[in-house]
Amino acid sequence: MVPKKKILDILGAYDLKNLTIATVCSHSSLQIFHGARKEGFKTLGIAIGREPKFYGAFPLAKPDKFMVLNSYQEIPDIVEKLKEENAVIIPHGSFVEYLGHKKFEELEIPTFGNRAVLEWESDREKSRQWLESAGIEMPMKFDDPRKIDRPVLVKFYGAKGGKGFFIAKNYEEFMAVNPQERYTIQEYVIGTRYYIHYFYSPIKEEGYKLSKGTLELLGMDRRDEANIDEVYKVGSIERLRELGWRQTFVVTGNVEVVMRESLLPKVLEMGEKVVERSFQLFGGMIGPFCLETIVTDELKIKVFEISARIVAGTNVAVGGSPYSELVEPGMSTGRRIAREIKIAAEKHRLEEIIS
Repeated sequence: MVPKKKILDILGAYDLKNLTIATVCSHSSLQIFHGARKEGFKTLGIAIGREPKFYGAFPLAKPDKFMVLNSYQEIPDIVEKLKEENAVIIPHGSFVEYLGHKKFEELEIPTFGNRAVLEWESDREKSRQWLESAGIEMPMKFDDPRKIDRPVLVKFYGAKGGKGFFIAKNYEEFMAVNPQERYTIQEYVIGTRYYIHYFYSPIKEEGYKLSKGTLELLGMDRRDEANIDEVYKVGSIERLRELGWRQTFVVTGNVEVVMRESLLPKVLEMGEKVVERSFQLFGGMIGPFCLETIVTDELKIKVFEISARIVAGTNVAVGGSPYSELVEPGMSTGRRIAREIKIAAEKHRLEEIIS
């Protein structure tokens, strides 16, 4: 990973009153650019292939400037150009997945958040170690597919938007797919899915206080997943499997939700435990993160995954969510990132939120 001192030296040469918020034109870029502009920042979009035409349909979220590359692998080649723009990079799922978290860690450009979290997020074994050691309840894990004795969800490493994930009830069904990528096998818990969007600030003092800084609840969503969400309309999974069909979990969209209020203290406590444990494991997580949960009919909350950066589900709340409205009207996660950078720059505390 690029040394923090090197990043701070680069940041020291920046015009801090003229920063540019930059990210790849994908995933949650619309709200990142929109939020940055609301906070008074210039914006820069890194586009792959050609300048995206669709931004013209959303002028309030269109970046001020584009840099067009042939592939994600060329991003390290534009570091000097990004420095000339006083750019601060905002990581998101597509950015990290397609560049690769190792190459992202080596980018010599100031980046929002602690890059050390990417290794813990991308490795499902390390993610589980983090969550369980924080006291978070998770679905049972199967190390050996031959021991599958109940419905399980087989998931692959990295931010793949559900692509390739599948359900199996026994070893034979697992072997019918016989995955060749790195995977993890989790018990398939029956319940309601809630993707909970948090924001941790090490520099904000008022609010839900942690040992250092504060935790915010910015929203929640559920995912629309093709084709598993619509299978009930055409028959049972077993019958369709006989006909050569296999369920998939590819995310095609998101829906905003709210949780029953009595569960909110538990939700905030879970977020607190995850952040506090991150201090001990890798120096602390900064900014947005998402706990992906199942709530059972006994009102137990089980976390099946963590995303330690802005997630696409926050796109449902570009104008604010039912939760962020109770903190500050119109506050999206994208805008909250920009606000954190703005406050840190004003207080000369950028080194606390940049890596």
